[in-house]
Amino acid sequence: MASPSHTERCLTASLCSFPPARDAEPDRTARGPGHARSPGPGHDDRGERMRIGILGAGNMADALGTHWARAGHELMVSGRDAAKAATLAERLGPAARAGTWAEAAGFGETVLLAVPAEAAPDVLAAADAADGTLRGRVLIDCTNFVVPGKFTLGTEGGPSMARRVAEIAVGARVVKAFNLCHEDVWRMTPPVFDGERLAVPLCGDDPGALATVRSLVEDLGCAAVEGGGLDRAGLLEATMAFMVGLWFRGADARAVLPPVRYAFGDPAATAR
Repeated sequence: MASPSHTERCLTASLCSFPPARDAEPDRTARGPGHARSPGPGHDDRGERMRIGILGAGNMADALGTHWARAGHELMVSGRDAAKAATLAERLGPAARAGTWAEAAGFGETVLLAVPAEAAPDVLAAADAADGTLRGRVLIDCTNFVVPGKFTLGTEGGPSMARRVAEIAVGARVVKAFNLCHEDVWRMTPPVFDGERLAVPLCGDDPGALATVRSLVEDLGCAAVEGGGLDRAGLLEATMAFMVGLWFRGADARAVLPPVRYAFGDPAATAR
């Protein structure tokens, strides 16, 4: 593992700030257990191709948008820098285009919020979220409001980031997802470790919205895990902060919990 200072810069930038997308393209030709669905017509749980608006033009927008474009969904990318958003849309291919914050919010049946947590209120305001632009739409919140260096939550003592997003985005069906991993994990095709697909926890209150996001998780070759309602999203955000802190100390975060088979002790001993 790299030194803590280097790791902190990389992970904090990725998980908290979502810097601009890099020009380098990862190897997307690998296949293995649980591989992402083949390029072609992309469909949600109803068998329909989705229109996805992306608020943000950084690494998370690039990583997730690449998979969704390859799965056949239509995308509209937006960002503070219109030229950067247009460049990302061009890289994503003919299924993608660029627009303003408000245009991307209105374009998508599903909208991904992929901006720094501190910028989210202003971005949602620019997307006219308070006026109901996102009403009825699925809004995926992958933001993390983390205090750099301390790895505590910037939302400590108040509502979770997901709840704050829901309060600003009037009528949106918010789902917390994709907030636990570095963007280069999401670039993997597929994210499989020791033969197991990466599990992606989802927190939300709307069953239809959860089903839609579950379909988008599967487009990455991952497995969606129901994490409960939006009132549990704060726990998911805290999990990210805690686990990243362990990574900085050189610990394998996966090793702190037993496999589910041993969650309540040795099953062989329990059977006796």
